[in-house]
Amino acid sequence: MDRDPVVPDTGFVALIPARLGSTRLPDKPLADLAGKPMVVRVAERARAAGARRVAIATDAPRIAEAAAAAGFEAVMTRADHPSGTDRLAEAAQRLGLDDSEIVVNVQGDEPLIPPPLLRAVAARLAASPECAIATAAYPIDELADLLDPNVVKVVCDRAGHAMYFSRAPIPFERDALPGFPQRLPARLPAGLRAAGLPLRHIGLYAYRVSFLAAFPTLARAPLEALEALEQLRALWHGHRITVLVADQAPPPGVDTAADLARVRALLEDGRG
Repeated sequence: MDRDPVVPDTGFVALIPARLGSTRLPDKPLADLAGKPMVVRVAERARAAGARRVAIATDAPRIAEAAAAAGFEAVMTRADHPSGTDRLAEAAQRLGLDDSEIVVNVQGDEPLIPPPLLRAVAARLAASPECAIATAAYPIDELADLLDPNVVKVVCDRAGHAMYFSRAPIPFERDALPGFPQRLPARLPAGLRAAGLPLRHIGLYAYRVSFLAAFPTLARAPLEALEALEQLRALWHGHRITVLVADQAPPPGVDTAADLARVRALLEDGRG
């Protein structure tokens, strides 16, 4: 999955933000997946990735109890955080993590996230001292995905640092603009495909604790508000983001009842 030949040991900390407030799937983190709560399945993936410490950050006592019953650490956080990153910042502070440590944010609704991907994103940040954040992406093959506003795209510089994230189709071929969107090529331009572009963002992040401590003090960026993409706040304020390019998409997370049924079937069949 990772194009780098060697993934060094980073000794990262995995933090899993988990809340019970989902409207589409109530009590989602506690949904049963082959005999275990979903958030516990996620924690097991983080542990399998080699995290030196795994903690579930939550404002719900029921989630903390489920974590403890499975032998995982839980840290209680405030319920009024405006974003998951703010919740991680409080959790890192409560856990007493050093500013130099690397924290991987593992979403509590990603029970099939590949452990090698978690480890590789942490390693990418460890190998990029100029960056505050690492994330991941993979090449887009279908034109429909490029045009879909629900698919977040990222463009990078030659060093693999993110230049911009957008819901719009970026990069975009100049000669395709006339007649847009009625007259578009059936497929992505060959030049983009050959270059492994464009890239679809994977919502997985590794942070330096020093950045997490600073994040709550950063003013919300105009571009962040326009695109509804929190990572643009970091770029707006001059923090670099390094992007690991994976060969393929990770398994999708759980947002709906249909997603939950699919993951259950995979686990029951031994394919999860």
